[in-house]
Amino acid sequence: MIRNKLALALAGLLLGPATSVTFAQGVPAGTQDQAQGQSPTSNNAKQLQTVTVTGSALPRVDTETPSPVTVITAQDIARSGFTSVSDVVRAVSADNSGTIPPTFYAGFATGSAGVALRGLTVNSTLVLIDGKRAASYPLVDDGIRSFVDLQTIPLAAVERIEVLKDGASSIYGSDAIAGVVNVILKPGFEGIQASADIGDSQRGGGFTKKATLLVGHGDLNTDHYNAYFSAEWEQDQAIPLRSRSYPFNSSNYTGIGGQDLRWGNPLNNQGSTIGSVTPAGPTPGGLATGPTQPLGACAGGTQLVTFAQGSYCAQDQQNQYGYAQQYTNRGGIYGRYTFKFSDTTKAYASLSYYESKLDANGFPAQIQTSVPNNTNTIELPPGNPSNPFPGQYAYINYAFGDIPSQTITDDHNLRAVLDLQGAWGDWNYEASVAANHQWMQYSNLGLLSYQGLLNAIANGTYNFANPSLNTAAVLNGVAPPNTVTDNADMDVFDFTVNRELFDLPGGATGFAAGVQFRHEAQLEQPLNPGGIYQGLGSTNIVGSRNISGIYGEFDAPLLDNLEADVSGRFDHYPHVANNFSPKVGLKWKPTDWLAVRGTYSKGFRAPQFGESAGSYTAGFVNGSVEAQGAPDSFLAAHGYSNYVTVPYPLEEGSSGNPKLKPEKSDSFTFGVVVQPASWLNASLDYYNIKKSNVIVPADPGVALLNYYTNGTVLPGYTMVFDTPDPLHPNAPLRPVFVGADYINGNWLKTTGVDLDLRAHFEFSNGIKYISELQGTQIFQWKQDVAGQVESYVGTQGPYNLSSGAGTPRTRGNWANTIEYGPLSLTATVYFTSHEYESAQDVTGTTACFDTLGANGGPLANNCTMASFTYGNLVGSYNINDHVTVTASVDNVTDRKPPIDPLNYAANLYNPTYAYAGIVGRFWNLGVKVKF
Repeated sequence: MIRNKLALALAGLLLGPATSVTFAQGVPAGTQDQAQGQSPTSNNAKQLQTVTVTGSALPRVDTETPSPVTVITAQDIARSGFTSVSDVVRAVSADNSGTIPPTFYAGFATGSAGVALRGLTVNSTLVLIDGKRAASYPLVDDGIRSFVDLQTIPLAAVERIEVLKDGASSIYGSDAIAGVVNVILKPGFEGIQASADIGDSQRGGGFTKKATLLVGHGDLNTDHYNAYFSAEWEQDQAIPLRSRSYPFNSSNYTGIGGQDLRWGNPLNNQGSTIGSVTPAGPTPGGLATGPTQPLGACAGGTQLVTFAQGSYCAQDQQNQYGYAQQYTNRGGIYGRYTFKFSDTTKAYASLSYYESKLDANGFPAQIQTSVPNNTNTIELPPGNPSNPFPGQYAYINYAFGDIPSQTITDDHNLRAVLDLQGAWGDWNYEASVAANHQWMQYSNLGLLSYQGLLNAIANGTYNFANPSLNTAAVLNGVAPPNTVTDNADMDVFDFTVNRELFDLPGGATGFAAGVQFRHEAQLEQPLNPGGIYQGLGSTNIVGSRNISGIYGEFDAPLLDNLEADVSGRFDHYPHVANNFSPKVGLKWKPTDWLAVRGTYSKGFRAPQFGESAGSYTAGFVNGSVEAQGAPDSFLAAHGYSNYVTVPYPLEEGSSGNPKLKPEKSDSFTFGVVVQPASWLNASLDYYNIKKSNVIVPADPGVALLNYYTNGTVLPGYTMVFDTPDPLHPNAPLRPVFVGADYINGNWLKTTGVDLDLRAHFEFSNGIKYISELQGTQIFQWKQDVAGQVESYVGTQGPYNLSSGAGTPRTRGNWANTIEYGPLSLTATVYFTSHEYESAQDVTGTTACFDTLGANGGPLANNCTMASFTYGNLVGSYNINDHVTVTASVDNVTDRKPPIDPLNYAANLYNPTYAYAGIVGRFWNLGVKVKF
């Protein structure tokens, strides 16, 4: 039923692919200079008219390959209004679960953005720059997945972006299982071009400033050289949640049928910045001897609340400290010099530097923390200056409001390339060397030192009752700053050759071959060595290796209307395995307006450094014992108390496994391309990908369910348990840590279709109309882990993946552009389907996961996050040949995001698919000048 509805909807919109994505095939890496419109000579006209498409090593005249490739041109990007490579790529409908939004500030890879085609995570989509590999982001996603940060690629220098939605290990090697994103920079530029933009949110916050500069000189044909330089800068201000509407700006969910989760309630083990204490007798660990009381008057945004055990100062932490967007400052430069030695030989050298800085404000640290050291029953001893009970210990709840909590990432990316292209007899060749080093200063401020906290309490040096009296030395002793430097390297040598071989009935055959040698390295310093800091996960990623590969491709036009393409690559990974990845593709054109295409390929992904021996990671997910799937018998033993019904941080850990095997994949595509008229073209492609030996963390849900049901810990797992339930001290303990080694799971399978349509009309009055439609429908996304098949499509699973954004069944966008003389206006609608609030990878069931309801049940009766649809409007007007003014309005209707209580990357909304909703209506004004 759902698929039929999608088909009807797409048929009704038959005027074309969406947003900034065109149907045309493109011109990548090796022959970019041919895209400058240079006039070919009669002797090499055929050579200069050929292009190389992403996913193939062969130059070709017909750019429509057996594999589906979507091309996003610079003009498309301008029409979209996007100002970063990240926004452009992540708008592609094939990007799905496992994608990394730039607004997930609490994640391991904070400050970055990654693409996950087909929902196969960021480490199964290969990102290239000019057809060459790039260094990984210094912080590893979830402590396991290395990937290229899209935010460090200079948009001002982008010529186009090609998205290959097919397996490509036969050409590129590891990681290209789901597809390839190839960002192609300008091969040359002449003139001067500059732009300046400002923007702001109607709801407040997020003021942005942007500027770009592009300067170039020289014509390859007449001057034999071209040199150009580009620079860009963008600064985005923070968006505090208090500037947004309820319920997204609050932790009190009673207005929508949920619980009051404001800080301060001792039963939730969370204090406010006006702490509370409870007398507990003359010996440590005793029972309460009196009511709870605040340490002072309820001030600083707190509110006095009286409950059965006394009173406390409630504090709405989301309203006071929450942010939808944090402050970022990004900028970079790119320079390229190209020299033409002859009609067949040229070389270029390029150098780029990009810096991206994030200042993310967090919540004040809590004195009560479950991990890595449990302080839920921490006490002030008698005589402590903040203990108001003479001769008695005092349980304390408190948030350190005088110690700012902040995460700062300062990422630097330096990349240099030397490339030589030419001909030797009948052979064409290309040799290149690329060196890419990325380093980051990573700082965490406001984290509590466990030992420093104990010392401050024992010595009475920290004043909880009057924090204004605490000196800088005292604050640094309790929360010493934590700064490390992480880095990653990618050094690559590529050499490729190609030539025509012999003629077949359909034309000349083509052959290409290449070798590649590369050095990869990554170092992510221990994040929390020895559990020094409270409430902080731990990660240590280290490794380096030298990899070699050799590949070949043979293209055979068997008939005038039938083409076969065969390719294969052999890779050697030390201490892992050798691998051969073949691929075969066919394209049949029975008529001029119809083409049928299909591919079959095998791919692989070698274990990355985060999965290898010596590396480990541990992070937190928030959920209650009830949400983790505990049976009624376990819950009843606690009398359904807050101990089992209120969310708490559960630490999940994984360690590198030297026995891991590479992931393998079998995939095939089948599609049709039609152009029944000059004004309309379309493609529909089915994909089917099955992975084996999938590298995954051992399923914590299985271990948790076994413990809650049987009271035992499964072999291979480690568990650490919390202190007893204060109301039911003899009941079974809840886990605060569950961990195991990474494992090779059994298999993963995903299938679906991609639709791309494009229609363009020119009317006699000079008006041009372009309509583009792009959509992806996932039929299935499931995996077998330890014999249990889990299905995620249309749900919030896989919940333990990246930001827990889920796997929407349908994503799509529809853009309509009108051009009339100097005026251009584009309206784009974006759509993401609903998600059911379940996650089998955590609960082991398809039951509703969320438990933020007032009685521990689902917050929403239907337990579904609604679909999200919003629209952007982008316009430009050429005042003259040199000056253009631009304007845009994002989220024109000011659509709010659907409520998503399960997502742990934001407060009640999904920042991966509904970020535009929390930002709200946002306008931009700009000017472009060129000479």
